[in-house]
Amino acid sequence: MKEQPLRTTVIGSYPFPGWLEFASQNLERFGAADIAEAQDDAVITALHDQLAAGLDVVTDGEQTRLDFNLSFYGYMEGIALESVSPRRFGPAAHDQRGRHPVTGELRAPRGLGVVEEFQRLQRIFGAVKPATSPTLKASVPGPYTLSGRLVPNAQYPDRWALTKALLPIVRTELENLVKAGCAEISVDEPSMSCYAHKEDPRRFVDVFNRTVETVAGRTRVCTHLCFGNYKARAVGPRRLAPMFPAFLDFKCDEMHVEMASREFAELELIGPIARRMDVAVGIVDVKSYYIETPRDIADRVRLCLEHAPADRLVFAPDCGLSQTARWAARQKLASLVEGVKLVRKELGVR
Repeated sequence: MKEQPLRTTVIGSYPFPGWLEFASQNLERFGAADIAEAQDDAVITALHDQLAAGLDVVTDGEQTRLDFNLSFYGYMEGIALESVSPRRFGPAAHDQRGRHPVTGELRAPRGLGVVEEFQRLQRIFGAVKPATSPTLKASVPGPYTLSGRLVPNAQYPDRWALTKALLPIVRTELENLVKAGCAEISVDEPSMSCYAHKEDPRRFVDVFNRTVETVAGRTRVCTHLCFGNYKARAVGPRRLAPMFPAFLDFKCDEMHVEMASREFAELELIGPIARRMDVAVGIVDVKSYYIETPRDIADRVRLCLEHAPADRLVFAPDCGLSQTARWAARQKLASLVEGVKLVRKELGVR
């Protein structure tokens, strides 16, 4: 299902450089050309760090997004953007992220902006002309996850109704990514893994499969499942069991599961996943500032090989790296690649 065993990848996001954090808080001081230049430079920075690490799959680091999914609401019609979070002080938690009232029919006539992000990555990657040829991946939040920051109304009375309205919007974005030449797309649905314990997991499977039905087989479809990472905080019970066996029916080529921050609990579940699709295992803890060594990584890869064959295994951080300081992210990615290389050498695979 993939070109090489023990593939190394990332979820999508990467830390903003310090100057980009400053710029994003002072956009009124920049002109349109200044902003476009900053966006290019930020993607160059994220791409550089990933290429330096030697990853098999790279992204644009989601450098032009406010958050892995919050920026998408700016592309939508039918909502009133809430500029102030309901709780602004005190310990970081998910209730410090605003929710947007729905005011009319949900539409995204300009798309969600991911195609433009991917085309920027293609252009910059082509100009860099690196010695290696990694796969360029785009990531899009799925409709259930995207519905989570919207407040239902009479037209869309609950989260499922919002999800149903968002599904064709996301599906169109996926179709346009394929037209743009995107060979790998991650449809991220962390909300499904967070709430599988209290919702019907079969219903999640139906939503996911209908989202990707028009692009399955035309691009490598991946999904990312985790338990939340806002300010390195989880939001759901950190157990895979409620998702399975239902989630084995996801129509995707690669399913990512969070393992490192959970001390590899339920690792045996990667076996059944690997019998249906490639399984991407999170073996780098993005919620910890302990820097894994290549030896740590190699030990974790060997542990995974006890449950799944090399040609079905992919390795990644537990989640996106946007909540991790850049100095740590660089070191963690370098260790990820070097540790996997140690095991590849042992197995005699490239």
